[in-house]
Amino acid sequence: MPDITIAAPDGGSFQAYLAMPAKTPAAGLVLIQEIFGVNQVMRDLANGYARQGYIVACPDLFWRIEPGVQITDKSQAEWDQALALMNKFLPDFAKGVGDIQATITHIRGMKECTGKVGTVGYCLGGSLAYASSFFTDSDAAVGYYPVQIDDYLGQVPNIKKPLMLHIAERDGFCPPESQKKIRDALATNKLCTSHNYPGVDHAFARAGGANYNEAAAKQANDRTTAFFKQHLG
Repeated sequence: MPDITIAAPDGGSFQAYLAMPAKTPAAGLVLIQEIFGVNQVMRDLANGYARQGYIVACPDLFWRIEPGVQITDKSQAEWDQALALMNKFLPDFAKGVGDIQATITHIRGMKECTGKVGTVGYCLGGSLAYASSFFTDSDAAVGYYPVQIDDYLGQVPNIKKPLMLHIAERDGFCPPESQKKIRDALATNKLCTSHNYPGVDHAFARAGGANYNEAAAKQANDRTTAFFKQHLG
């Protein structure tokens, strides 16, 4: 599938990987990257969601730092690079959310789109998917193992569209006390759902990753499929 170019709200433009379904019109999804960029894992996920019937765009959120990042989780050097990119990105978190909104708007404006567009993200993207539920006009959002969202839990009352989070019980980046805060906060909004996955670590749904757990990944993915079918069509 080709990359597309999207205008950034603060000037400039960025690339997004685009995957199209076999049939249109269709609802859209913005797939939000991990800290490794729009790599093969993200492209495979995009293609998988497209096979489910969605128009999928995965934007390059690191474009202001280093455009076109595509690294893996297979070496310490790549992990160090990915963590450095994340640390450079976090001060521009709001700009990243703006890029997600620009991607939502782009998909929604495509003639092949029904007008409904959701967001789904993993790791860093899981946190951004959570943020998209109150900072963007996404129609539904799913976050896999979001981290460092404690300071934004006060936004839960502002969530007006369905949100689902998948939480790894042994997530090394999200300690038990943070997990409890997340679950308790989401329980106050009937549009929000959280699922806990016992005995698994961060990135349990990353196929081929060190923490991949097939059973937990299937359960989370099945829940995501049903969620988007219900809320996006």
